[in-house]
Amino acid sequence: MRYVMALAVVVGWVGFGRTSEPPPAKGEVAFEPNGDQQKIPERYRLEPHKFDFELTKKKDLPLSGIEIHELRFPSPIKSKYPENNTVYCEYYVPKGTGPFPGVIVLDITGGDQTLSRTIARHLARNKIAGLFVQMAYYGPRRPKEGNVRLLSMDLAHTLNAVRQTVLDLRRATAWLESRPEIDKTRLGIMGTSLGSFVAALTGEMEPKLGRVAVLLGGGGFVDAFYDHPDAKPYRKIFEALGGTKKQLVDIIAPVDPLTRADLLKDRKLLIVAAKHDEIVPPKMADNLWKASGEQRIIWLNAGHLTAAIYLLPGLSELVEHFK
Repeated sequence: MRYVMALAVVVGWVGFGRTSEPPPAKGEVAFEPNGDQQKIPERYRLEPHKFDFELTKKKDLPLSGIEIHELRFPSPIKSKYPENNTVYCEYYVPKGTGPFPGVIVLDITGGDQTLSRTIARHLARNKIAGLFVQMAYYGPRRPKEGNVRLLSMDLAHTLNAVRQTVLDLRRATAWLESRPEIDKTRLGIMGTSLGSFVAALTGEMEPKLGRVAVLLGGGGFVDAFYDHPDAKPYRKIFEALGGTKKQLVDIIAPVDPLTRADLLKDRKLLIVAAKHDEIVPPKMADNLWKASGEQRIIWLNAGHLTAAIYLLPGLSELVEHFK
C-alpha cells in the first residue's frame, strides 16, 4: 500500500503545473464587402453579415517566435456533406503586438499539407501572419464516406466546390481583418499548384486582398488542356454527347482566373512559373501574366515537381512580396 501511495504522489507531482488544452476563444466577425460589388460576378458576392468563430491555441514555439492556433468557422455555403460545412484553418502568428501583414495560404492538389504548413511557418518567422485554410473537401472537410474531392469529373460538383472555397476565403479575409495584431491594409493570399488557381480567383473576388502570389498556376484551362493527349478520351466522350470547345470554355469560365484577370491589375501580383512544367502548361502562367497587367513573373528552369529545388529562394521571394 505504501508503494501505491508513493507512486500516486510521484505521478501527482509530475503532473503538477501542467495545463490542459485551453478552451477555444469564441467570437463573432462582421463581414462587410469592400469596393464596387458590381465588378464581382454574382456567384462570388457576399452580402453584409456576421459569423461565429472558435480559436484554440495549439502550440507555442518560443525559439521560432511564433504561436500556432486552430481556427474554425462555418462556411457560408451548406453542402450536402456536414463535414465540409465547417472551415478549418491553422493560424501561424508572430509573437508580439504587431500589426503584422496577414496572408492566406492554400495547398497543392494531393500533398500531405507539409508544404503549406512550411510556408505559413516561414512567413510567421518573418513577422507575417500565415493563415493556412483548408479548401472545400480537403483535410478534415473530407466526407467520411465516398471518394469526394474538390476536383471531380462531375463539373457541377467542382464548380460548386470552387465557389464554396472562394466564399470561405472571403470570410477568412474578414476574420484576418478583424484581428488586432493584423494590419488590415496589408492582406494577401497565395497558393501552389491547385491552390494557386483558387488564390488567383479569390484575389480577383476579394478587393481586401491587396497582394497575391501564384505559384505554378495561371489561367486559360480549356485552351491549355483541350488538345492535351491525356484529355483525349474525355474529349471524345464530351464531343460525342454534342459538346464543343466553346461550350466548355463557357462552362469553365466562372472558375478560370483568366476570365476576370483584369481585377488583378490593381493588386500587387507575383507569378512564379516553371519553364518545363509538365502539369500546368507554361502558357497558362503567361496568359495570366498578360491579362493581369504584366506585373512581376519569375520563370524557374524546372518542371512542376522539380520546382521544389527552388523552395528556399522561393520563400525569400514570398517574404519580400508580402512584407
